[in-house]
Amino acid sequence: MKESNSIFLVGPMGVGKTTIGRVLADSMGREFLDSDREIEAATGADIPWIFDVEGEEGFRARESRMIEMLTTRSNIILATGGGAVLAAENRRWLHERGCVVYLRAPVSQQIERTRRDKSRPLLQTADPAQKIRDLMAQRDPLYKEVADFIVDTHRRGPKAVCAEIRRQLATEPDE
Repeated sequence: MKESNSIFLVGPMGVGKTTIGRVLADSMGREFLDSDREIEAATGADIPWIFDVEGEEGFRARESRMIEMLTTRSNIILATGGGAVLAAENRRWLHERGCVVYLRAPVSQQIERTRRDKSRPLLQTADPAQKIRDLMAQRDPLYKEVADFIVDTHRRGPKAVCAEIRRQLATEPDE
């Protein structure tokens, strides 16, 4: 594993990054952080409000500053927002500063898990399912590019996913 000993979870909305991150952090005795929650805490505003006022571009700038800061911390588990991989500098910081795990699930699972969630600004559209498909077409190659390894979350509970992550980490060669 890389020097920082941190683990960064990437992947689309609805794959369980936050839930799995919390369980993984508990099982490894590490601090858990969620970049979206950290942005909200730093700004005193929720993500939908930031999107409304600053647009996606403003949010992405805040997200990049937060990713830059959080990835310098050691021995943490960090769940990133689904779009964190869009910025090349975010991908570089994630890749260079920790072990990146791409949590993957079929689009059907993402649609099911997010269908009633009104707190996701990008899904406030006439066809959220199509938006999820479009986002995956754009982002999947970026998740794969930055990932040290991929773990599927489909039809698996958080503990099973965490056990697989820990197995994969045990087989990671030291850099």
